[in-house]
Amino acid sequence: MIVNIKVAKLHPEARLPHYAHTGIHGDLAADVAALEAAELAPGEIKAVRTGLTFEFPSEYGALVHDRSGLALKGICTLAGVIDPGYRGELKVVLTNLGKEIFQIKAGDRIAQLRIVRRLEVEFTEVDAISSTARDVRGFGSTGT
Repeated sequence: MIVNIKVAKLHPEARLPHYAHTGIHGDLAADVAALEAAELAPGEIKAVRTGLTFEFPSEYGALVHDRSGLALKGICTLAGVIDPGYRGELKVVLTNLGKEIFQIKAGDRIAQLRIVRRLEVEFTEVDAISSTARDVRGFGSTGT
């Protein structure tokens, strides 16, 4: 199924999101590129411009995720939810968990954009919830 997402360039140099692999074994998320050069010092958090704005159908939105190659260098995304009603520029919030200054050039792929279907649910307060085999064991409960 193909969903049409309208994208406007706020700057002529902005690059549309792009899937490196398409078809039945294609990518789950599209690469998103930086509009401008930026520098991230160790420990720094910065919003990096993409020069793009999106118009999602009301039942869709997007999540911004790390690129695995950048994550291996300590460059990770934060705050990556795009609601269907948001019409501002997509800025990718990046942090540098590494020990070296990280240089971003205009046009570098800095994140991945995963389109998701929006569900609106009703949260019902109850006195207790049922037990499962996993129950309260959380992160790391299945071993290393």
